[in-house]
Amino acid sequence: MSRSAKPSYDLVLLPGDGIGPEVIGHARQLLDVIASGTGVGFAIDEVPCGGRFYLEHGSRDWPEDAEERCRAADAILLGAVGWNGPDGAPVTMRDAEGREKMAGWSPVIGNRIRLDLYANIRPVRCLPGTRHGLSGKFREVWSPDTVDMVMVRENTEGLYAGISERTADRATDLRVITRRASERVTRTAFELARQRDRGAPGDGKRRVTCIGKHNVLAGCRLFLEEFREVARQYPEIEPDVAIVDSFAMFVLTQPERYDVCVTTNLFGDILTDLASVLQGGMGMAVGCNVGDDHAMFEPIHGSAPPLMGKDRANPMAMLLAAGEAMAWLGRRFGDERLVRAHRAVEAAVATLVERGAPLTADLGGSAPQSVVAEAVRDDVRRRLGA
Repeated sequence: MSRSAKPSYDLVLLPGDGIGPEVIGHARQLLDVIASGTGVGFAIDEVPCGGRFYLEHGSRDWPEDAEERCRAADAILLGAVGWNGPDGAPVTMRDAEGREKMAGWSPVIGNRIRLDLYANIRPVRCLPGTRHGLSGKFREVWSPDTVDMVMVRENTEGLYAGISERTADRATDLRVITRRASERVTRTAFELARQRDRGAPGDGKRRVTCIGKHNVLAGCRLFLEEFREVARQYPEIEPDVAIVDSFAMFVLTQPERYDVCVTTNLFGDILTDLASVLQGGMGMAVGCNVGDDHAMFEPIHGSAPPLMGKDRANPMAMLLAAGEAMAWLGRRFGDERLVRAHRAVEAAVATLVERGAPLTADLGGSAPQSVVAEAVRDDVRRRLGA
């Protein structure tokens, strides 16, 4: 069904725990700048959620009507979830079947499954001027001409399918890999490789790398079978296969080899956090949870309770996530105003990194979170003529 640009878009904001409300607040201010500079309206519905919400309310980790509010949204922005209880341990809750889950499961994994956000897409780019913090020192280790890839992670099954059992002496988590889920996330990866105007930085080839443990695990063998079947339909793109443990080394030592990578849920969760090191850390890393009809965008840095209220967290990942939401909405509704807004956010962040200031401590700077967010907003405002 064709769609046309709307005068206003419905956005659900899920602030969550820890630094989540802080970075969501900066994203909301950025949306105000985008609205002023483009003429696009945003109807904001902020839904509380997470471990603190569960502790305060005792039965659910978000309100009773939250599922439908998310389903009705044009797009969702998630801050972060995860909170420790009075005993210092992460807060958990029981679902309807009595299974123990993280308090905050509903807005994150629940939304992914319920809204069928089957592809978790994470761009990994090293911006010019990025200083990487390693062993307490900041220096340029990786460069923009060697790091430009996209990681695509299956987002609805695997070890996060939520099928488990627990006895006094044993705990079992069932890993589910299906042909349908493997096919559609692999196809997403090949379509992304087809759309990118560049290949792998090292040789310029359009390439999709399938990452698994097919030498040991039956689920990975099924995933690889489907990968090879889909690859035959894209003869202009080189199919590549990597064992997950060796990939974990080569993604840091030979990142220029990779263009688009696709893998299963848990492997993707771990490897995308690892790959964020190439771009300066998780304060720069964005997760795009995308399906056919819905999408949710988030920074991948987590709730970081020790940083809460200290004005120290890097807001760039959240601001970039808001930019990715604009890009997705712009493509979905044919709205060039939002595509232009996305470009402005990307350019504003890149300018700050290349200039080297203001930056938060994770990138070798000393600026407060609020100052960095304001600098991004000011640059976006200038670019959009707001």
